[in-house]
Amino acid sequence: MIIQLEQNITDSVKESIIEQVKSLNYKPTEVVTQIGKYIIGIGKDEFDIRQIGSLEGINDIHIVSDSYQLVSKKWKVSDTQIDLGDGVTIGADSFAMMAGPCSIEGEENIYKTIAHLKENGINIMRGGVYKPRSSPYSFRGMGIEGLKIWYKAARENGIKIVTEVMQVSQIEEMYDYVDIFQVGARNTQNFNLLDELGKVDKAVMIKRGISGTIDELLHSAEYVFSGGNERLLLCERGIRTYEKASRNTFDINAIPILKDKTHLPVISDPSHGIGIRDHVDPVALASIIAGADGVIFEIHDKPEEAYSDGQQTLDFDESAKLVKKIRSVLQLRESF
Repeated sequence: MIIQLEQNITDSVKESIIEQVKSLNYKPTEVVTQIGKYIIGIGKDEFDIRQIGSLEGINDIHIVSDSYQLVSKKWKVSDTQIDLGDGVTIGADSFAMMAGPCSIEGEENIYKTIAHLKENGINIMRGGVYKPRSSPYSFRGMGIEGLKIWYKAARENGIKIVTEVMQVSQIEEMYDYVDIFQVGARNTQNFNLLDELGKVDKAVMIKRGISGTIDELLHSAEYVFSGGNERLLLCERGIRTYEKASRNTFDINAIPILKDKTHLPVISDPSHGIGIRDHVDPVALASIIAGADGVIFEIHDKPEEAYSDGQQTLDFDESAKLVKKIRSVLQLRESF
């Protein structure tokens, strides 16, 4: 169960509620986020909800059967909206486009990309400064100094930043220069990292694991939420299967299923989902029809010269055409 506490609850009243939860053979866990105060009760015994709901200091109580409680739609039926400031929102009827290179490569690369984004009405730029690469000899990013250069250019142009954090030690140094911390597919079950991201007041986008299930993705989000951070997004980026015709198998099923299971915004990543430049468009558009709250895709002025993932990266002309298609499909979706 989820007990929503009143914001001005006293410690003595809260302790009284906790003792009552224990008396029902439920294990209570207190969760305090940027937005609310909760007690999560885990147990199996049936009880009369009025035993708890009528207590002083309680705003509301919900019975949630899912093992992930706080990210479940069973207690919060309205969709969550993430506010990045400056009028930039994601979720709850605010569709987001995020685009940029796989890796941040330098000042010229940054400013060219920002100019393209502004020209096409995109206000969130993606890019990696710390890159998890399969080969230790591949380009692994510009690090914190690259992020600072990128941040300066982005702020000058009203652009928000989403970039991957790979380990706990990077969070503090990146904090001032990031709008959305991205947890990559290889780190989806890095629970130490998820715990620490629960302590920050920044949005966090969690990508589905390379071979992860939908429930595993939701449990990863639960780690962050229960740590104190409600500003969460989930990202379907394809999973590894026996199919070799594409880089990954984009699970279009995951989008409506996630929308049914959770109140959190769901983002699609068609670039990693299929890994083939010519097919990024249809996968992106299909994900919108399936109900995605946003799309994140890779772009570069010269994909053939990109430091990483050029085979799945759109050039600026292809990107501009996709943006127009996305807006057309969104209008179509609104008519459903």
